[in-house]
Amino acid sequence: AFLEDGYGVNRKIVAYNFFVIVGPESDPAGINGLGPVDALLAIKEAGEAGNAIWVSRGDDSGTHAMEKRLWIAGGEDASVLRETEWYLERGSGMTDTLVLANEKFAYTLCDMGSYLNNYVSGNIELVKLVEAGQETLNVYSAIACDPQNSGLSHVHFDEAMKFINFLASDKVQTIFANFGVDEFGEALFNPAVAVLAENTNPTIAGWIKDA
Repeated sequence: AFLEDGYGVNRKIVAYNFFVIVGPESDPAGINGLGPVDALLAIKEAGEAGNAIWVSRGDDSGTHAMEKRLWIAGGEDASVLRETEWYLERGSGMTDTLVLANEKFAYTLCDMGSYLNNYVSGNIELVKLVEAGQETLNVYSAIACDPQNSGLSHVHFDEAMKFINFLASDKVQTIFANFGVDEFGEALFNPAVAVLAENTNPTIAGWIKDA
């Protein structure tokens, strides 16, 4: 919408990672190994039986938007679910949401980077139960503000393009590939430029293009 409404130009996809569903190791809803939509429906069923709790960010963030799309794919409406006892809204950032889910022995959706950061630092004991896949792809893009938009004539377009080119450079793409490996055992972000330009991973490239 930002691009289509004339506010942004020259979008460049620079990295990607995935959202995951995390929860207590005991996994009362039995979602381990399920796809994300089936997992949410299983949590709903267990929640209605009094055996599971879901914690939503509830803050209109990208993560919250992803969650709502997954519920819709399962034929559910988050605005209705929020009225139930098993569906809690934190109304805050990812760390606060993860900590609340940890306290409640509940499930939640989060990006891989936030999960690893909070797990390794000892903030949470939740485990990954639904792993990465096309439905939970999380794409990171850089977009320059459009100087031809009358309300954006003051923007530093040339500098913005330099920054976008910097993010897409081999140097920064290598930083993405290595960032977090030493501390967390895996990269927090995956470089996207070569994947798209050279089709080094056709599956992921296809997912990104369809996103």
